[in-house]
Amino acid sequence: MGATKFVCPSGNKIPITTCLGKCSNEQRCMFLPTLRAVAKSLDRNIKEPTVTELLCGTRETYLKKTTDYAVDPLQQIYALHGSAVHTINEGFTDGNILSEERLADDVTSGKFDLYGQIIDFSDKTLGDYKITSSYKLMRALGYYKVDVPTGEVYKTGVKKGQPKTRKEWRIDGVRHILDWAIQLNYYRVLLEQRGFEVKDMKIQAFCRDFSLRIAAERNITKPLYIITINKISDHWIKLYMETKSKRLKEALENKKLPAACSSKERWNDRKCLDYCAVAENCEYGRKVKDLLAEAVA
Repeated sequence: MGATKFVCPSGNKIPITTCLGKCSNEQRCMFLPTLRAVAKSLDRNIKEPTVTELLCGTRETYLKKTTDYAVDPLQQIYALHGSAVHTINEGFTDGNILSEERLADDVTSGKFDLYGQIIDFSDKTLGDYKITSSYKLMRALGYYKVDVPTGEVYKTGVKKGQPKTRKEWRIDGVRHILDWAIQLNYYRVLLEQRGFEVKDMKIQAFCRDFSLRIAAERNITKPLYIITINKISDHWIKLYMETKSKRLKEALENKKLPAACSSKERWNDRKCLDYCAVAENCEYGRKVKDLLAEAVA
């Protein structure tokens, strides 16, 4: 069970092994080595639920583990970018830095990216790489716009007499980084269970669309940002992960489909429409797609 098929640009779904053996089209959608890398990235062969799997909706993870599904290799390219960044940086660590270590407890397992002297003279910093969009980075940094009076008023038109305003950026908004914070905090727990003290947690976020105008319009002016992650109480983080792990394990043992993912986990249905690989195996996901098709028709 798992990702067993590729979705061709034509929309056809073919077994991954068949695709890698011989393309049915005149020309492949990408180089064969790239397709092989995508296929390998989909075959993780990890039995216990991982931290990143538990951050997803329980139904989504359950369906990925119990059903066959198809993925569009083009949509996996950014994941390969992330793996490449990890590989490049891993080649430049030293004796003061631990990297790419998988740790596990009786709840879950996780592979942290970096731990040690990675950003300052402290040798107890936990770090994580993220490849993300300017939109998500804007929200993670807490950037937002406000209307500021210019001191002038409209002299004509429907707004005559009303004050004029201009948009200004503020950087003190809510930081939408809960999933990142949960992930790093549980890596911290796994490290501390083994006697490693974690003083700081940092994310090094690469903006994949930095060169586009839309990034500048979102106040993203650099290709890379360092984001500090605050500590979450051990009691809360352990309770959260234990609850998610228990739900998944019980569903797998009983072969019972879990409840639909929460609105947050579904990204208000946006994930069901475009980003969930198992949406077609989910009654809720199919319903969302069908409603969109009816609206377009």
